[in-house]
Amino acid sequence: MIAAIEERPGASAKPGNGPRVARLNGVSKNYNQVRALQGLSLEVRAGELVAVLGANGAGKTTAVKLLLGLIAADAGTVEVFGGDPRRPENRRRTGAMLQVGRVPETLRVCEHIDLFSSYYPSPLSLAETIRMSGLEGLEKRPFGELSGGQKQRVLFALAICGNPDLLFLDEPTVGMDVEARRRLWEQIRMLLARGKTVLLTTHYLEEADALANRVVVIHKGAVLAEGTPTEIKARVAGRQIRCISRIPVAEVCSIPGVLEVRTDREAFVIRTSQAERVVRELLQFDPELRELEITSAGLEEAFLALTGDTNNQQRNHTQSEMVR
Repeated sequence: MIAAIEERPGASAKPGNGPRVARLNGVSKNYNQVRALQGLSLEVRAGELVAVLGANGAGKTTAVKLLLGLIAADAGTVEVFGGDPRRPENRRRTGAMLQVGRVPETLRVCEHIDLFSSYYPSPLSLAETIRMSGLEGLEKRPFGELSGGQKQRVLFALAICGNPDLLFLDEPTVGMDVEARRRLWEQIRMLLARGKTVLLTTHYLEEADALANRVVVIHKGAVLAEGTPTEIKARVAGRQIRCISRIPVAEVCSIPGVLEVRTDREAFVIRTSQAERVVRELLQFDPELRELEITSAGLEEAFLALTGDTNNQQRNHTQSEMVR
């Protein structure tokens, strides 16, 4: 079902306060017996970057495909610019970089950009598209001869070359090195400064933290949490301790104030509500403890805590049912 409410985005609106650009309202989507989305509601407003986070299979890419009009919802409403995302006038205002991009291997970079630009009424110039996507010097190279990271930059170029109002970026920096990833972040920020709107899916939590006005955490096809990166991080109590120690994991878990313990290679990563007390206890157990770091909880810790708590609740519920 497609809603038909006419709204136009405004470049001058503050992120999150502008008119609605895209919305999923109570959307469900199944693939045969597999439920990808269940009653998902999500909206994107003019000028903001919304980062959608979730584990593999959470439903992120399905949500993007619905908003692009590539698939239809089984239930609920889908809006882009107030109407059907499949309408030509709405498609001409959107750009997309999907997780799995397929373009002809033999066409040169500039040929791909020229072709995609021809689909839009007011595209960027070839020179500006090349500059923004970091493809200088690669214009004449066939797509099939590019590295993985270079191919990602070409797909980004094809997403922005039409100068769209709404941009969908599905895992855009996979395969890029650190420098290329940071450069892409800067270009995304420039697009936002021009009043563009972006929906980003990513597995890089640092990326969402650096770019997003708002974060939506999806778990098993439903929204688990939503807010600014600061609000999401605030949902995780306490701080994080990282250290290398010979203390058995069971003893670390028994220290008062320890909320969670996980291992990262040879180090412990401890989430705690009483960092100073826990550190004193650790040093009593192991005076040779080393590489001690204490930080505030980041978006990654918040994400793991949110999805981990849900998994624990589901396991506890299943165990309770088995006891009954």
